[in-house]
Amino acid sequence: MEFQDILYEKYNNRAKITINRPNNMNMFTNHTLSEMITAFQSAWTDKEVGAVILTAAGSRAFTIGGTPGETDAEAQPIEKLPMPSLFAQLLHIIRTIPKPVIAAVNGYAIGGGHVIQVVCDLTIAASTAKFGQVGPKVGSFDAGYGSAYLSRIVGEKKAREFWYLCRKYTAEECLQMGLVNAVVPPEELMAETDKWVDTIVKSSPTSLAALKMSFNADSASVWGIQSMAGVALGMYFNTDEAKECSRAFSEKRDPDIAQYR
Repeated sequence: MEFQDILYEKYNNRAKITINRPNNMNMFTNHTLSEMITAFQSAWTDKEVGAVILTAAGSRAFTIGGTPGETDAEAQPIEKLPMPSLFAQLLHIIRTIPKPVIAAVNGYAIGGGHVIQVVCDLTIAASTAKFGQVGPKVGSFDAGYGSAYLSRIVGEKKAREFWYLCRKYTAEECLQMGLVNAVVPPEELMAETDKWVDTIVKSSPTSLAALKMSFNADSASVWGIQSMAGVALGMYFNTDEAKECSRAFSEKRDPDIAQYR
């Protein structure tokens, strides 16, 4: 299976999907998301695959989200896509594939990249990894899994802090709040992830699938919220308010937002 933006490999009863755009902090485009969805679909139907590892190339970033600065005319930024967008479809397939998905976070997981790791079943993080949101600073938001489901994991107060203050959190801080499952030195990240997966792929696949669906049941309604929020987000991007926030972020200044309160 040939891809341009990702690497896909299978070994020892697992599939490994690697976002392979390290020169761009592994930011994803329309094309990247499409390839990731195809890879997950392949893993879904492959009886040799018992779990999926999701990671990224290089050591700087897992992914920092969509690419509003992308110069490739054919690689449209995720923000321009109609809903349900490819990004929403990717989140949905990670949630619904009847096999555990383990994120191996090797650097910055910011914005949409943070949301991706949030919806994975488990997260192993390098000690150098950083997590956070930037949406309100750049004229964007994720009112679905990135907020509603995040609050199920870390609690509402902490989830609101993520979005209202747009701070960055260390891997150790995220371990303490239950957002990641383990923190290891960067050079041990993949070895530790494989150890976890070694245990998972020896378990009953039917049991794992049933358990995953059971865990998902309580927050299944978030998919509807994600879809509705996506429509609102699409309209919001065309407002003067969103455009001012985006320009201000690019120009490294405070936005002129008083008129929008």
